[in-house]
Amino acid sequence: MGLILNLETTTKNCSVSLAKEGRTLACRELAENGFSHAEQLQPFIDQVLIESGYSLTDLEAVAISEGPGSYTGLRIGTSLAKGLCYALDVPLIAVDTLKAQAMQLDFTEGAIVSVIDARRMEVYQAIFDKDYRVIIPTTNHVIESDSYADLLGNGKVYFIGDAIDKIKTIIKHPNAIFSDQTWPSAIQMTSLSFEKMQNKDFEDLAYFEPYYLKDFITMNPPPK
Repeated sequence: MGLILNLETTTKNCSVSLAKEGRTLACRELAENGFSHAEQLQPFIDQVLIESGYSLTDLEAVAISEGPGSYTGLRIGTSLAKGLCYALDVPLIAVDTLKAQAMQLDFTEGAIVSVIDARRMEVYQAIFDKDYRVIIPTTNHVIESDSYADLLGNGKVYFIGDAIDKIKTIIKHPNAIFSDQTWPSAIQMTSLSFEKMQNKDFEDLAYFEPYYLKDFITMNPPPK
């Protein structure tokens, strides 16, 4: 049957979708500055199940957006996904966050730069062609005036993600096209998670960790 619960928690957007055989049945999402993932995830799960007429015991897999992104968001999403998989005895699927985000755009030429905001002028990025095949895999990148020069010189380049506003201040090339889509969503996880389920491409529950890309940094408290 291929009933999969998809969880996207890598950014401010808390997003949950329920999908069957690669088709989204229901989705709930909310983007807030306060990162309300801990409060919203379980109610959203309940809502998509009720709307679709299923229960938790009907699930055949749980998919998590693997990052990179917010450390806190990734931890919350991964912990809940693992807990559901253990309790229901179903497999865990990890979906490429930046690829899922890129799939919000449909284009016939050029390349797409999928980004998530990091510190200062830094972004997490991955670059794909029109068929969403990887040109440059996920990495962190500091935006400079010559960033993406080769791509921009060869044709249109579509930018998508929550780091677009700061990229716009540096990249002024006429081939640069900036999408108003801001956040990755569990809706675009649907086809990717189903493909992985068909291929039995599952994660080891005991050892899976989200893709943080950079170490979590905490600030030392001020001296007393």
